Amino acid sequence: MFSTIPHFLTPGSGTHTDLPEAKDLAAPWRPDSCKQIALVLQGGGALGAYQAGVYQALHEAGLEPDQVAGVSIGGINSAIIAGNRRENRLDRLRTFWEEITSRPGSGWAPDGDEARKLRNRWSSTMATLFGQPGFFTPNLMNAWLSPRGSRTATAFYDTTPLRETLLRLVDFDLLNSGAVRFAAGAVNVLNGNFTFFDSRTTTILPEHIMASGALPPAFAMVRIGTDYYWDGGLVSNTPLQHVLLTNDGDNMLVFQVDLFSARGSLPRDMHDVLARQKDIQYSSRTRLMTDYFRDRQRDNALIRSLLAKIPEDQLSDEEKKLKVKLRHLPRVSLIQMIYQQAAYENQSKDYEFSAATMREHWVSGYRDTERTLQREDWLEMPSTTGDIVTHDIHRVDD
Repeated sequence: MFSTIPHFLTPGSGTHTDLPEAKDLAAPWRPDSCKQIALVLQGGGALGAYQAGVYQALHEAGLEPDQVAGVSIGGINSAIIAGNRRENRLDRLRTFWEEITSRPGSGWAPDGDEARKLRNRWSSTMATLFGQPGFFTPNLMNAWLSPRGSRTATAFYDTTPLRETLLRLVDFDLLNSGAVRFAAGAVNVLNGNFTFFDSRTTTILPEHIMASGALPPAFAMVRIGTDYYWDGGLVSNTPLQHVLLTNDGDNMLVFQVDLFSARGSLPRDMHDVLARQKDIQYSSRTRLMTDYFRDRQRDNALIRSLLAKIPEDQLSDEEKKLKVKLRHLPRVSLIQMIYQQAAYENQSKDYEFSAATMREHWVSGYRDTERTLQREDWLEMPSTTGDIVTHDIHRVDD
């Protein structure tokens, strides 16, 4: 099942890098004792093609998610996955990424790091000046020149093309059916509260997905009802906490796909400084979250033990409900995949939307996931009730 990936050309080779060809699909399955598979996707703009490659490898291996949760571009990828039937998901992801990176000439990748840096800067400059097809376009009136309170005064780009793309590529009836649970994180502009639009409690519309990716000052806040929202990455760039804390007690296998690495090298110039700042700002605090979850589970186990020692007729109704809730403490295996920045990438990596770079990101995610799935022991549930274990193909010290 976990064979090596098809031949591909290495990034920066100066020639065309193809997306991995689709393989025959394995039948959907879950590891023993696993009741839920969750796919958790961080925000990161153009880097999101890495997540698409991760999904392709999982898809071909038969590890289809029961729930997907994302922030920003992770929310868009999640919506495409949850809003399509299994046989259509990969094609819809390919269509999305190929369309938004379809500017003429963007498929060319020169050889050598320095040449590639210049070419990537040019590509990101084109995105800044002209937007990306099917995603965003510059407002006709610059925000700095717009009258206060006008439609264009609070953002530089119009994301109407994204709404049209979502309506075309996402079946919102299917997304809201509950077949695959979907959640996207956003932040309320007025009160700063972080919220998740969850298909379990909310009827998801294109606006919910767009709100999750409305990163200021580039994109405008999105109105939903009487509230206005910005990109959830302003507060938390990963939905791991939401997935863990809203779990109904099921043993879970979680694939967390991060686009920014908390660990990195000491900056050597201003380009390095800006890139490292962005990595630190938007990287996940996975260890903090898993430690919190483990401590919480330990406390729940203690409370369960204490409640078991009290006669049933002496428990209040609330205590009885809590006793039932704590009867099954879930076990979680968390597999974390983190995009590893290429030598020629800098702080513009999240808005460098060339087709060549998109394909390299996709292949990188595909390759990392196939390497990860070769560690079949990582797919097993922890042996201790209520425990959570983490694995990372790039770091084996967890």
